[in-house]
Amino acid sequence: MSFPPSSSFLRLSNRHLYPLSEVKRARIPSETREEGGVSLKYSSLGSPLSLFPSSPVVPGESTGIGMESYRSEPWTFNKILHLRGPSASSAGCAYSTPDEDADSIHKIKLSQNFSGKSILALDNGFCKYKHEKQQESLFLKEKDAMESLLANLFASISAVKAFYAQLQLAQSPYNPDMIQSSDLAIVAEFKRVSELKQAYYNNHLVIPHLACDPNRVVAAQIKEKHNLIKTYRITIDKLKADLKLKDSERFSLQAELLEVEKKNRALDLKLHPGRSISALVDLHPSGLNPTHFLAILRCTYKSIRTFVKLMENEMESVGWDLNAAATTIQPDVFRWKKPDHRIFAYESYVGNKMFSNFHRKNFNLVALEDRLQWSSQEFFQEFSQLRYVEQIKKLSQHSAIASFFRSKYLELVHPKMEESFFGNLDHRRAMLSSGRGFPNSAFYSHFVKMARRVWLLHSLFFSFKQESDRHIFQVQRGNRFSEVYMESVVDNNDGHRPTSVGFTVVPGFKVCSTLIQCKVFLSPADPCS
Repeated sequence: MSFPPSSSFLRLSNRHLYPLSEVKRARIPSETREEGGVSLKYSSLGSPLSLFPSSPVVPGESTGIGMESYRSEPWTFNKILHLRGPSASSAGCAYSTPDEDADSIHKIKLSQNFSGKSILALDNGFCKYKHEKQQESLFLKEKDAMESLLANLFASISAVKAFYAQLQLAQSPYNPDMIQSSDLAIVAEFKRVSELKQAYYNNHLVIPHLACDPNRVVAAQIKEKHNLIKTYRITIDKLKADLKLKDSERFSLQAELLEVEKKNRALDLKLHPGRSISALVDLHPSGLNPTHFLAILRCTYKSIRTFVKLMENEMESVGWDLNAAATTIQPDVFRWKKPDHRIFAYESYVGNKMFSNFHRKNFNLVALEDRLQWSSQEFFQEFSQLRYVEQIKKLSQHSAIASFFRSKYLELVHPKMEESFFGNLDHRRAMLSSGRGFPNSAFYSHFVKMARRVWLLHSLFFSFKQESDRHIFQVQRGNRFSEVYMESVVDNNDGHRPTSVGFTVVPGFKVCSTLIQCKVFLSPADPCS
């Protein structure tokens, strides 16, 4: 059995031998001690690192560690080979059991001889480990370089976007200095992006060696965010400028609209004197008379008839039985055997809902209780302010009239009716929900037009100073017809047939000394006669 030179291997741990060349490269601090004629190399912690005699080893010499000694006393070799760390004894050496030592020697393939194969295998493993470490280090460097590349690229792109937005903003109003500075900044950023591109393509196998300092990467990210904020601010400034321009256009169009409406009212006054709201131009409380009230009342009747026709069309389109619905409202509507009379039943239904509590200043609504203390002058001022306001949006800003619209709509339009018309209850939800505004539909627009005129009529009604100068009335079913108080909506060609009131379509009024007849539907006293 050949024994390797004493300087060819070192003991680095309790169970493993390593080539001396690798230990030297590792530069482990050590010192050499003489023990029993044998030189032992210890680490800084006291563990033996190498084993070699102080003089050349020759079998049979007095050193006692010749080949015959190893053959005759293997435990001596094991005891020397497996010296432990400093914690086992004061000398820093301890001895393992023979079983553990035999197992350790088997693992490092020294059970038969000290051939160079085991040392070569250990050397190859160490080199492989070192290579993997180098590859991992290279991968981390490439990753950091790529992050730096992307951070700088995104920062440049965001800068281009910001300066381009600034360039657009400088076009209107024209700002040559801002245009020039923005143009130069855009060109500079494009050059920077081009440099990054060329560096990448010229060395595409290895990531360009950018500055991989984490602080610089963070600085590039901060620059990107700063450019994005700058873009948003420029966009906000542009939107504000556009909004200002739109506002100026809106004010101009509103002025034109007011001028056109004024001309239309003047033409309408010439065409129909005393029969429209135009007759109330420049009206003062001192000049108020029943003729003005009658003009508003006629407009109110007209809007009620328009809304009823729309409601009837909606009912027909969704498959309602119009005759049955009319009979449910007014059983006497078909006493004359004429189907077209059903519209009077619908008009009576709408008129009854819209004119209920008309004689009260607050329409008997809790939200309008403050109006109970109003004077006739305050009612006239409200009438003057709202008589030319027709837009739903502006009317909704008036809290009192908005409450009136809400109450009358919920009272007039039953949930089942609304759901059959629209397939949902969105109109109702919008009326009940504060902050959602009024519904936007043709049906609701016609309702608002009608309700607005009822509101104006109410304001004008209470503009007359004396309470005795204003009255509202209707005729009960079965009363005899009187031409003084009533106006029939049905032509009665048979003067010999006694007639009576079937129902009131719209109420009548007495303003000052003027009596305005109520509209009634007449039914024959004996339909079989």
